[in-house]
Amino acid sequence: MKYILFLSAIILSNLSSAQTKELSLTNALVIGQLDRSEDRYSIEIALTELLSEYGVKALPSLNVLKVGADVYHLENDSIQNIVRSKGLDTYLTVSVRGYDKRFKLAENRDDFKTAINVNHLFSLYKENVITVSFEFTFYRDGKFVGTDIVRCGNIDSRETVLKRFKKKVGKRIKKWL
Repeated sequence: MKYILFLSAIILSNLSSAQTKELSLTNALVIGQLDRSEDRYSIEIALTELLSEYGVKALPSLNVLKVGADVYHLENDSIQNIVRSKGLDTYLTVSVRGYDKRFKLAENRDDFKTAINVNHLFSLYKENVITVSFEFTFYRDGKFVGTDIVRCGNIDSRETVLKRFKKKVGKRIKKWL
């Protein structure tokens, strides 16, 4: 029984790392897909700062879009030209996948324009929840490149979600490089 569990753990760890194995992240436009705008901005800023610490050229979508604009405007050619002119060719979306430990990577491999129009109705923090799962999806030249999921546990407030997010994602970025 122990052998089966050990073998399963190895296979699952290889599967999750295979989703971002050939990512070679050097630049990214960070796009938060969250229900509330203040959550979106907090996550975008936190992830941009973390990526910059590892030498990744990163920019939050709030620096490209007008104040209060929805992220689906990023599919416009004029905005994509602005992003390209800033030297960015990778789009990194981050969303809350759910509030449970059992979430797996999404199976869909939509292109960027389809994925950006999907509604995400989860907020950063929900009362009486102790775990939140974040999903990261990478697109290059409008095509799906990879995905990853990070679970943050032992949370009891919005501030602890952001604290755990920075700690967990800070470690995970090394796999994206």
